[in-house]
Order: sequence, then C-alpha cells, then structure tokens
Amino acid sequence: MKTPRTQTKQAGFTLLELMVSIAIFVVLTGAMFGLLDLSQKRSQTESQVLASFQEARLGLDQIVRDVSGAGYPPLNHFSVAPPANLYAVSPVAWNPSYPATPCQIGTAGGGTCASPGDFDLVIETDINPDANDGVEWVRYQLQGTTLFRGVASKVAGADPVATMNAPNVMVPYVLNVMNNAPAAQIAQFQASYPAVFPGGNPQPIFQFTCDAATGPKLCQNAGASNSPVNVRSIDIRLIVMAPQPDAQTRAPRLVELNGRGRRINPNR
Repeated sequence: MKTPRTQTKQAGFTLLELMVSIAIFVVLTGAMFGLLDLSQKRSQTESQVLASFQEARLGLDQIVRDVSGAGYPPLNHFSVAPPANLYAVSPVAWNPSYPATPCQIGTAGGGTCASPGDFDLVIETDINPDANDGVEWVRYQLQGTTLFRGVASKVAGADPVATMNAPNVMVPYVLNVMNNAPAAQIAQFQASYPAVFPGGNPQPIFQFTCDAATGPKLCQNAGASNSPVNVRSIDIRLIVMAPQPDAQTRAPRLVELNGRGRRINPNR
C-alpha cells in the first residue's frame, strides 16, 4: 500500500517584494555613486586650486627675487664709467622718456608713468653677473588675465617698453590673474570673497614705496621723490582663480598671495 505524497509549500518572494527590493537597491546605489562623483569633483577642484596656488607662488617668488636684485650694478660700482648698457641707470625703468626724465608714479591710472604702474613693471638688473653680458630689462605685465614676463638685453638710450613690446619677448607666466577683472566679475567674486576686492575695485599687482627726504613713503605720496629712480621696495599681490568653479557650490575659487621685494642697491 502506497503512502500518498504530501506537497510542501515552498516559501519565496512575491513580485511586489522583489520590486521594492530592487527599488531600494537602485536608490542606495545611485546615492553611493552620487557621493563618489561629488567626491571626485571636489578632489579635482582642490587639485586645481593647489596647482593655481603653486603656479602663483613660483611667479611671486621670482618677482621678489628680481626686485631684490634691481639696480645692480649701479654706476658707483665702477671706478671708470662704462657704457650705459653695462650698469643700471635705475632699479626700475620707466616709460615714457627713459632714460632722460623720470615720470611720476601714480595709482589707478594716475601719475605720468605708463610703466611702472599698477599692472606693469620693468626692472633693470644684471641677471647673470658672471656672464659679462651687461644689464637686462625684466618686465612683468598683466594682459587680460595673464601675467606675462619677458627678458631683454638693455639697449643704451632705447625705451625699455618699446624694446619689450617686440614679438616673442613677453611670454605667459601666471594664468588666471584676476586683479584687473571686469566689474561684473569682481561683483561675482565678492559674494564669496568680500575682503579681496575692497569697494569692488581692481587691485594693483604692484605697489611702490620710494625713498624720500622724510623716510620711505608710497611713491604717489613721496612728493618730489615720486619717481622710479627712488623706488626702494615693491609690494606684490596676486589674485589667481582656479580653472574650474567649486564642484558643490559652482562658485569661483580664488587664492591670494602677497610678497615684498626690497632692493639693496643704491640710487644712481
């Protein structure tokens, strides 16, 4: 006699339970990948900020070194006056009227100097004294958002700015320099960096201090001593923007660097 088989009911997932499980998995996976993507974007942003900071720091350090060596060698370095291209007439060259009559340094377009100015500087120095190749002009000029640098051998009696304007002399040096950004862009920056652009105004890269009878003063306040031949120190300020905005807020990222070069060579 055969015993009848009893059917055992198999437990399993219903279609509804399966759909709910899949939905939860999709949500969790999407959230995980979203956080991963945000983390990668933030990492890229921080990497770009660091790269901009390093580039600007290297540029700033070079400007400080150039300013510190400005005016070398002065005329009194020689017992017999050499040709004019072998000594520095002035630590800072100027335009217009170089080397006859020094101009007057101003700010925000004031004064009579086209260079030196808020965004233009020409230093006169012997970069490599051991080479016996005379004095060089070293120029820094902001064009748009790119700080250019150029080096040219001094030509006696020539205008340094005209010399440095020759093709292929000035080359890009520091990118995304925002000191002279348009007003609309400065207003955008102020939302995140209210102290960087006081009054919503462009900020000079170069600010000059002159030797005066009563002691060092900002060149525009130095009276009769307000000229490039009396520049004693130069404060440098670089405001640099990272190539990409912040990954989370989409706001621009800025870094600000400050330095000072102080020449040790005497006036002419």
